[in-house]
Amino acid sequence: MAADLPSTSREILLADTPGGLPGPEHLTIARRPVPRPGPGQVIVRNRYFLVFPGLRTLVGDEADGMPLPRIHPGDALYGPAVGEVVAAGPGGPLRPGDTVTHLLGWREYAVVAAADCTPLGGLLPDPVAHLSSGSAAYGALTRLIRVRPGDTVFVTGAAGAVGTLAGQIARLLGAGRVIGSTRSPAKAERLRTELGYDAVVVPGTRPLDGQLAAAAPDGIDVLVDNVGGEQLTAAVRAARRGARLALVGALSGQLSVHRRGGSSPAEIDTFRLVGRGVSLHGYSGKDHPGVGEEWTKRFGDWLRSGEITFPHARIPGMDRAPRALQELFEGRHFGTVVVELPPR
Repeated sequence: MAADLPSTSREILLADTPGGLPGPEHLTIARRPVPRPGPGQVIVRNRYFLVFPGLRTLVGDEADGMPLPRIHPGDALYGPAVGEVVAAGPGGPLRPGDTVTHLLGWREYAVVAAADCTPLGGLLPDPVAHLSSGSAAYGALTRLIRVRPGDTVFVTGAAGAVGTLAGQIARLLGAGRVIGSTRSPAKAERLRTELGYDAVVVPGTRPLDGQLAAAAPDGIDVLVDNVGGEQLTAAVRAARRGARLALVGALSGQLSVHRRGGSSPAEIDTFRLVGRGVSLHGYSGKDHPGVGEEWTKRFGDWLRSGEITFPHARIPGMDRAPRALQELFEGRHFGTVVVELPPR
């Protein structure tokens, strides 16, 4: 069954492969036909889509081996989105009016296989919360490094999409002290006053080792690392005996103007890892398939009880999406960044 669909949909395309960080000049907005849905397909009118740093890697030339396909010049960008089914082909479980998540954001209307859509249900009080990156933080904290009561937890990149939730989750799971890092003094103040971080270190202002020693004089028990680079180096030096370190992101390399988006080298003291029995793990959601569903339920409960907040910025309109990506790379926003499209 098909609704009265528009003949075309606006999409954001990659115009050419950037030599460094992609900017609005590397993107273009084009109109493409909206086909009728085939068997097992649906047409989704997108309402929100996620602006995320992984696009830097996907549009670069180091995307080989990534779990998602590379974006070539002429291709539409893609990523997590929330929208409403407006037409459904035969043979699928979804119907017009259903609200779903899928991976074909960065366009007004998406042709998606029904099997690749997830109905929202009523677990979260706000549909846009389904675009949070909290599942990665929750999975790392409950599967890899298992926070214990009283732990001192250090979250790098604490003002980003993962970090703004990671510190709150760690506290709810029993952490005794939560420390974050951000390069913005203004964001550091927000982390303390709005999200309850006990201390925040600001790389680039003073030596990082000294700041971390002052914030955690007895060392750290747990690390949720979204950055890598010098911050991972400092975290390893601050690790206590038996500390558990989870690598969730690598923004220092991914967003470096001197790299190409697919590598993030860091120098770490392996002698300290061995001597103090420190564990170091990389987190991948595909290795923990049950985490997403578990996180969504707990996230919804915590949101409704007021025990957690979802910091995010809503950027209105398709025309502002290319600039929103640049602003993400420049660190202009606090928390998750989404583009909001007007209802038709």
